[in-house]
Amino acid sequence: MRWLVLIALAAIAMLVVMLSFATYTVPTVLVPDRGGVFREGVAGAPQYLHPVWCQNSNNIDSDLCNLVYRGLMRLGQNGRIVPDLAESWSVVDGRIYQFRLKPNLFWHDGQALTVDDVVFSYSILQDPSLAEIPGLPRLWRSVTVEKLDDRTIQITLPQPFAPFIDLTTVGLLPRHIYGDTPAKDLVTKSLTETPIGAGPMRIVETAPEHVRLEPNPFNTGSSPYISALEFDFYPDYGTMVAAFDAQQIDGLSTLLPSEVNSAATRDDVQTFSSIEFGYENILLNVNNPNAPFFQNVAVRQALLYALDRAQLIDEVLSGQGIVADGLISPNHWAYTADVKRYGFDRDLARSLLDQAGWIDSDGDGVRDKDGKPLSFILLVKDDALHQQIGTRLAADWAEIGVRADVQAVPFSGLVADFLAPRAFEAALTDWNQVGDPDPFPQWHSSQIEGNGQNYAGWQNTEADQLMDTARQTTDENERRALYAKFQAIFAEELPSLPLFHPLYTYGVSTRVNNVEVGALNTPAERFDNFDVWYIDSRRVPTNQVPSE
Repeated sequence: MRWLVLIALAAIAMLVVMLSFATYTVPTVLVPDRGGVFREGVAGAPQYLHPVWCQNSNNIDSDLCNLVYRGLMRLGQNGRIVPDLAESWSVVDGRIYQFRLKPNLFWHDGQALTVDDVVFSYSILQDPSLAEIPGLPRLWRSVTVEKLDDRTIQITLPQPFAPFIDLTTVGLLPRHIYGDTPAKDLVTKSLTETPIGAGPMRIVETAPEHVRLEPNPFNTGSSPYISALEFDFYPDYGTMVAAFDAQQIDGLSTLLPSEVNSAATRDDVQTFSSIEFGYENILLNVNNPNAPFFQNVAVRQALLYALDRAQLIDEVLSGQGIVADGLISPNHWAYTADVKRYGFDRDLARSLLDQAGWIDSDGDGVRDKDGKPLSFILLVKDDALHQQIGTRLAADWAEIGVRADVQAVPFSGLVADFLAPRAFEAALTDWNQVGDPDPFPQWHSSQIEGNGQNYAGWQNTEADQLMDTARQTTDENERRALYAKFQAIFAEELPSLPLFHPLYTYGVSTRVNNVEVGALNTPAERFDNFDVWYIDSRRVPTNQVPSE
């Protein structure tokens, strides 16, 4: 027995030696493993979780809606609308839209998603009780929605309207959950603490300080490596950054321009930037009698030539922007580079003003004409960044003999008290141009009066015709050509002065791997490839790495 024990011990020792040797000689690699929770910090808290309001409320609402809900269609690359829950779609005569659902679709609770749910979701938007709620697209109340079969729905418009397809990106709601709830309550109140959708993630926990989401078990796509995504709410940006520094969170929902450069020098932060589809510009009220010089195209062009926009972006925005040639982002399918461009050229600006008869006749440093000084009030939002931008613009204009008095006002007051009643001379504004590039609401002459948003009062017959035709054309190539002509006219006449397209920058801890954030339509899309992110990993032999 003693010899048997010795032999067994020797065998065990030899096995240990062999295994140890194998450990050091067999090549291994780290591969993603399932598990972990990704926590992102957000300055603020959700307000509405109804999909109708996702794009009209704060960023956290948009983030949650993008993860929880899905529509028939969605925004794809370069602002194009592509199928989501729809398998295919077609348009007849520019008015009749047909959508065929993908097979085997399910809600978060496992119930089948059907055409009846689509009809129900759109019936909410058509409900007469919502007629007085501002912000809801009125077009829904004039369309006809029909179920053609178990997987096909048809929507008929009273007349061709190409931007309509954007409206089909709104998230859908399950009839079996919300069918008995009045439409007005669904739109104006929170749905429930854990709303039901068909998106890639579902809300499993809500609390005043956070919302927790887990992968949708009925999602037909790949399952994420990370077990849960949690949004932690903070009262302000500084508190959120402090939580990141303390490793309490893994992501920063946004990085302010002033923080981007310092974040880029840290070894514990990954930063990702994307050009936003919005733009910052200076609206010029061409119909204000106190500023008649804005009616002169040469004066408007001179004002833009005088601005060193590249320096403004570098010094005020810490490089977080690109100079804008017009209203449409270079990432968008409707963008054209074939327009008049305005580089920084003070000498040319001065020459244009001289030719227009604006000279400094009394030596006070401000140009004048017929006793009228070339001066105006520039309204800006009352936050620090916009006041800095306004100050820099005024300084550039002072160099060519133009005086701009910067006046800061609250954002709500800027729109309600100045822009809407057209009671302004010039205003620094930012516009969100996501999705369809239709400029009609802001620039068609019919929108000068009433509730229209053509606050500048610009009128151009050819531009009006281009916008009218583009709205009735569903062919993308034809629309692109029409909008290219519109952009050329706009760049020549400059009813507003385009400044820059902002950059959105996202910060993620280096503890999180395989994060990829490409060109985004909206910041909420940063989670579109969340399924490949991972926190945990394991070591396996090289020859056992799964093939892609």
